[in-house]
Amino acid sequence: MEFGKDHREFDCDSPFVEGGLNEAAKTPKSTGNNDISVIQENVGCCMTTSTCITQHEEKKNNEDGILRKLGRRSFEKKMEPPSGKMIHKTESFGSHLLINMDEVNSNTVTESFDKRGSILSRTSSNGLGNSFSLAEGDISDNIALRVQSPKQRTKSMSTEEGGPDADKGRNLHVEPSLPIYLKFQDVKHKVAAAKGMKSSNAEYILHGITGSVLPGEVLALMGPSGGGKTTLLNLLSGRVKLKTGTITYNDQPYTKFLKRRIGFVMQDDLLFSHLTVKETLTYAALLRLPLTLTRNQKKERAMNVINELGLERCQDTLIGGTFVKGVSGGERKRVCIGNEILLNPSLLFLDEPTSGLDSTSALRILQMLHIIAKAGKTVVTTIHQPSSRIFNKFDKLILLGRGSSLYFGKASESMTYFSSIGCAPLIAMNPAEFLIDLANGNTNDKSLPTELEDGRPSTVDVHEFLVEANQIRLAEMKKTKLLSYVQTDGENMLQGKGMTHLRESNATWCEQFSILFRRGLKERRHEYLSCLRVFQVVSTALIIGLLWWQSDTSSRRQFQDQAGLLFFISVFWTFFPLFTAVFTFPQERAILAKERSVEMYKLSAYFLARNTSDIPLDLLLPLAFLVIVYLMTGLKLTFTAFIQTMLTIFLSIVASQGLGLTIGAAFADVKKATTLASIVVMTFMLSGGFFIKKVPSNVSWIRYISFNYHSYRLLLKIQYGCPSRSGTSGNETCESQLIKELRLDSGVTEVGAMIVMIIGYRLLAYLFLRAMKFRTMI
Repeated sequence: MEFGKDHREFDCDSPFVEGGLNEAAKTPKSTGNNDISVIQENVGCCMTTSTCITQHEEKKNNEDGILRKLGRRSFEKKMEPPSGKMIHKTESFGSHLLINMDEVNSNTVTESFDKRGSILSRTSSNGLGNSFSLAEGDISDNIALRVQSPKQRTKSMSTEEGGPDADKGRNLHVEPSLPIYLKFQDVKHKVAAAKGMKSSNAEYILHGITGSVLPGEVLALMGPSGGGKTTLLNLLSGRVKLKTGTITYNDQPYTKFLKRRIGFVMQDDLLFSHLTVKETLTYAALLRLPLTLTRNQKKERAMNVINELGLERCQDTLIGGTFVKGVSGGERKRVCIGNEILLNPSLLFLDEPTSGLDSTSALRILQMLHIIAKAGKTVVTTIHQPSSRIFNKFDKLILLGRGSSLYFGKASESMTYFSSIGCAPLIAMNPAEFLIDLANGNTNDKSLPTELEDGRPSTVDVHEFLVEANQIRLAEMKKTKLLSYVQTDGENMLQGKGMTHLRESNATWCEQFSILFRRGLKERRHEYLSCLRVFQVVSTALIIGLLWWQSDTSSRRQFQDQAGLLFFISVFWTFFPLFTAVFTFPQERAILAKERSVEMYKLSAYFLARNTSDIPLDLLLPLAFLVIVYLMTGLKLTFTAFIQTMLTIFLSIVASQGLGLTIGAAFADVKKATTLASIVVMTFMLSGGFFIKKVPSNVSWIRYISFNYHSYRLLLKIQYGCPSRSGTSGNETCESQLIKELRLDSGVTEVGAMIVMIIGYRLLAYLFLRAMKFRTMI
């Protein structure tokens, strides 16, 4: 029977296999102008039309029960075609018609996947097990929305996970995907009260949230800003400790074994801007994938993810950032998702993945999440206000308002539910826009129940009414066991049995160091060898060369001028690297916290790789600087003197970098770090031995911790030091009274002091990093 262009006809007559699963049979039907492929997944479906009508009437009675308890009438209409096949239609008060094709029966359908277990059972919210595939036209770019039968899905999952067809497709063996059923009840969260304020209910930012999501489903947490979406997401993912309520994973509490089965995509795209898409995912695969995979298999896994996410065309493009041109926002978000699906997680959480994207890019992201869910993953995402096309991609929906749950259930039934309690749009309206308005208490262009029609209801009245109605609905759902536990074959694995392979280390310490060393070189070479920095160093060297052009030490005054040159060199190559190093950890702190939260590498491997990867880059610019200065200023032109001067500058650079890293690790605030660094540099410079020769005894210790003092003395020793204590070298400068007053020795003391500072400052920086609470920063 035809109901027009927007109506679909569903057949309830299907084979029934009692107590088990059977294969889906596709029955294409043509209704109107649209051809819709209906996949009938027969799991205890209705045997007769009368049974379907009976079950539908039972559900209708449950909804009417909510209305009776709230004391008003339902706005819901019901149509029964002559053929006896039930079609449920909800008509709004405007011209916008929402056809609900899923609402016929209960909530349980189970799909069988491969016996290795990417997912062994799935419960969806289709009443008779009917699902459909709609063509998206030109919307999808590089991502094709595919709805497969269980047999097709088994084959694809076996191929991906190293099954018998792996050689035909992907040769990479990936650990099985563990099906996880997420359930949470009466989840509350309370923030600490401000000083001087008493504890009250106003401090709760979540008020008893209840819901569940099954493998193969996408659950959307939707609501206005400040509604508690991100807080709930953090609680469900285990990133924030739960204090009130229960959250279970296959009916088990959160454990350390579950951590590796969870992927979390943050709202902010925390990536290195100077790495390409391919490099970013390859380094993540090398660090995160288990030791059972070879290096080539890990790289192949990264390429598979690139192909699956449609990133082939931009794989050699820089990620980019604020001041670096790179990939688009949608591509950057897909890279972030790729970082998480490398490990084939069972649970994937995303915090507003469509923020800042246009509608088409946002739809591509949701299509991709839908495909990921169909592969047996449990996907939970927060979203602010999606378009109507994105809204239709959600399987389940939780509507939050002021920390309370206003609706939980199938997204396709949300409009039907709100119409049944008397809230419906009076004009054509995006469902998501209508729901957000209700969550905010906005009743313009909406019908109201009789309880709220007296005058203009306040936002508080609307909120309390919606909360009460949802609580009654949840109570009915519990009675019909729609929130009951679903048994999966992965439960024993989640309890720790058979989880040995999940405890394996991602990579050895040496491998982590090697990978992070190469990543550091590729990331920071753009910063160290940027045109601006090269111009800064070369121009400074040329200015010095012009000011001290072919200087000599024939007189005391000229000697003092050349000593000033040496002191400036020692100051410049401590000031310059110190302030560069101060910004290192504050800039990388967020990425470090994110990567450490998933145990991507050891902190010691990161710290050592971060320091050693700077060494090759630290030698290039000082070498160019010293060549220019040496040739223009008339310093001692011997190879030995040049090498010794270069080594002294290098020691000064490494020591000052250590102090900069320590200050940067100790202060999260960049302003505080730079303020302290400027004070320290000024103190070390004044006590360096050029401006003042005799320091009061009570502060004389300052010069011994000043790298300027030690590097300046070493440079003087190299240029003017006597080869022997007899002083019979024939060098007039060596015999000058100024050199004798400095009491220059062999330089071993200065070199030893610099080495101690190099090691000591870095140990302090490492201890500050160890004390950093990474989980509070992400």
